[in-house]
Amino acid sequence: MVAMAGVPTPAGPGQVPPAHLRVTHQDREHVVEHVKTAYAEGRFDKLEFDERLERAMTARTHGDLMPIMTELYGPQAVPLVRPMPAPARPQVPTDGAERLGASAAHLLAVFGFPVIGPLLLMLTAGKTSPYIRSHAVEALNFQLTLLGATILLPLTFVGIVLVPVIWVAAFVLSVVAGISALTHGAFRYPLTLRMVK
Repeated sequence: MVAMAGVPTPAGPGQVPPAHLRVTHQDREHVVEHVKTAYAEGRFDKLEFDERLERAMTARTHGDLMPIMTELYGPQAVPLVRPMPAPARPQVPTDGAERLGASAAHLLAVFGFPVIGPLLLMLTAGKTSPYIRSHAVEALNFQLTLLGATILLPLTFVGIVLVPVIWVAAFVLSVVAGISALTHGAFRYPLTLRMVK
């Protein structure tokens, strides 16, 4: 295939894209995931994290993203070529007890055990079942995020109004997640800080 004059050819695997090449939403998201992982590992403080996150989310070209990846991985970094490991999507087990345990990790919140329920399942059944553990960890992270929002949001007038709406949405999401654990396999809560791995 002959390259036409004036038309940039896309970078192949292992090659750095041209700095002037415009980035896609997926490119930005990819770098944002690297920044979030670095922050979770303690490589940035909050101010450094916010600054890099802002730069990544407003990047227009690969030249805007490359310095962020260089700060993370050094000069040999090739943006968008070092993919983040995909989160493990657990297979739905044929064992009904495993599916019920995973479903319980989500549904215990509905019955009044929002943090303790998923935590106990993660520490007990999660030791022998990766499927139950993955659902218990996801439920625990969501419930911890919800708890934090419930404590912090009432500090503002808008937050006072939002708390009941958030709790209704959390109830619905927990039910959907519980059903999902019984049938589909994986479920990811939106707007969740994943502190527990």
